[in-house]
Amino acid sequence: MVVMNKTNLLLLTLSLFLAINLSSAQLRGDFYAGTCPNVEQIVRNAVQKKIQQTFTTIPATLRLYFHDCFVNGCDASVMIASTNTNKAEKDHEDNLSLAGDGFDTVIKAKEAVDAVPNCRNKVSCADILTMATRDVVNLAGGPQYAVELGRRDGLSPNDMIALSGAHTLGFAHCTKVFNRLYNFNKTNNVDPTINKDYVTELKASCPQNIDPRVAINMDPNTPRQFDNVYYKNLQQGKGLFTSDQVLFTDSRSKPTVDLWANNGQLFNQAFISSMIKLGRVGVKTGSNGNIRRDCGAFN
Repeated sequence: MVVMNKTNLLLLTLSLFLAINLSSAQLRGDFYAGTCPNVEQIVRNAVQKKIQQTFTTIPATLRLYFHDCFVNGCDASVMIASTNTNKAEKDHEDNLSLAGDGFDTVIKAKEAVDAVPNCRNKVSCADILTMATRDVVNLAGGPQYAVELGRRDGLSPNDMIALSGAHTLGFAHCTKVFNRLYNFNKTNNVDPTINKDYVTELKASCPQNIDPRVAINMDPNTPRQFDNVYYKNLQQGKGLFTSDQVLFTDSRSKPTVDLWANNGQLFNQAFISSMIKLGRVGVKTGSNGNIRRDCGAFN
C-alpha cells in the first residue's frame, strides 16, 4: 500500500470528495446478464487458479485495485504500459513497487473471459479487476459481497479507516519503515508510538544495511488471513506505517479502531460498504470509456 502521513491522508480524502464522478449512469450487479452471464464465475475460477500458483496473488491484486481507484478512478488505467510518447500511470514512482502478480491476475482473468465467444470484448478490464479484488478478499477468509458492474458518492473518514484494514494482507519493503526505526525525528531515533517488542522484531528483520528489495509482512500475526487483527495490532502499537498507527493515536479514529478490533463482523460489513463506494470513484461509463482488448494497452 502507499505510505501516507496524517496530512496526506486527510488531503487524499478531500481530493476524493472533489474528484468524484457524478455520472448519472448506474452501476448494477447484473450489468452483464445479457452478454456474459457467467462472467463472475469465470473470473473467480481464474483467480482461484492464480492463487494456487502463488499466494502473492491476493495482496498484489488488492493493492493494485487501491492504486487504480485512488488515482483517476476505477478504470484499470494503472495497468496500461508506457509508450515512447506517454509515461503511463503504471510507471509513476508510487506504482513501481506493485507486484506483477496483481497485473497477471487481471490479464489471466481477462483471457479466460474473452475465451468465451459471447463474452469476448464485452467485459471491461476495470470490472474484471473489481471482481478479482472481491474474490481475493473472500478467498483469503474475508467476506463475500456483490460488486457493482458496468463501470460513480464519496469516501468518508470511516471509509478510509476501513480501507486501511486491507493492510491485514500483504507485505512492504523494509525501506518504507526505516524512518520509524532509525531516524524518526530530532528527539527520537525510533517512533515512540511503536511497541518496543515490535521495534526489536522489525530491526531484526530490517537492519539498516539490508537489501532494499527485502520485504516484511504488514500484519505480523496473521499476514495470510483477511481479518480484524490489523486493528488489534494498532491497539498494541504494532501498526507498520505511521499512517496505520495514527488511526489509533488520533482520538477521532480511535473509537472506530477499538470497535472493529473487538468485532470482526462489523469490520467486514464496513469494509464491504467502503469497497463498493471505492469502486464508484471516478468511474467511466457508456461512451465515456471503452472496453480494452488488452488490459495493458490503450486499444
